[in-house]
Amino acid sequence: MLYVCPTPIGNLEDITLRVLRVLQEVDLILAEDTRRTGQLLRHFQIARPVESLHEHNEREKTERILDRLQQGQNIALVSDAGTPGISDPGGFLIRAVIEAGLPLEVLPGANAALLGFLQSGLLSPGFLFFGFLPSRRAERLRELEKLKGLTYPIIFYEAPHRLQSMLADVLAVFGDRRASISRELTKKFEETKRGTLSELLGFFAEHKPRGEFVVTVAGAEEEAEDKNEDDILLALQRLLAAGLSRKSAVNQVSEEYRLPKNYVYDLALRLTVED
Repeated sequence: MLYVCPTPIGNLEDITLRVLRVLQEVDLILAEDTRRTGQLLRHFQIARPVESLHEHNEREKTERILDRLQQGQNIALVSDAGTPGISDPGGFLIRAVIEAGLPLEVLPGANAALLGFLQSGLLSPGFLFFGFLPSRRAERLRELEKLKGLTYPIIFYEAPHRLQSMLADVLAVFGDRRASISRELTKKFEETKRGTLSELLGFFAEHKPRGEFVVTVAGAEEEAEDKNEDDILLALQRLLAAGLSRKSAVNQVSEEYRLPKNYVYDLALRLTVED
């Protein structure tokens, strides 16, 4: 059996009794970082063999792991924090185990995306978990263009050094929607900030981002309200300030508000002159 075992994302008390039992009983524990997992195991006085399984060796190790499972061994898969395979190593191995017809059991446990979503207050019957956007801006903008029409909240993960550029791009593509940003979930300095994307971008321009972030962004409105000229000018100004070219800003606003491009372009020219 391959057991997929969630581990705490911060507070060690969040580990389940079932995960502890499995970790104590398996023949081998596969860990994203053996040092991090070693600390967890020592804390709970668990002494089992541990091997690394991370993004750089997962494919080459999978065949040997399948052999061990076929021999009747029980193996636990853990990542540094949260559930393996969700924006963490493990997905390739899980698929290989299923394709080989070997037994698999996923245990419930800690998950940062769900915590961040619930803390956001942007609750709806549906949501999309996206995870990390691409680090390259052009690729990130292309992905955001695909997502901007969704009418339910979207959950992203982001690293501190990319948070501000990511927020700026989401603002440029999505518009100034409501959003929530959580960091250090379940830890001593847990914090959630809520507001519009522009407000949150302003906050982190003055406060250096620290920790790992869960960003929840409200979905698009299902029916766009009628927009007057001032609304269109404000939308253009916001996109230009975020770094978009005049052409890109005009294309986005005309599409979003379903207006002729030449009309929006004339407004953009007036905005440039007036500013």
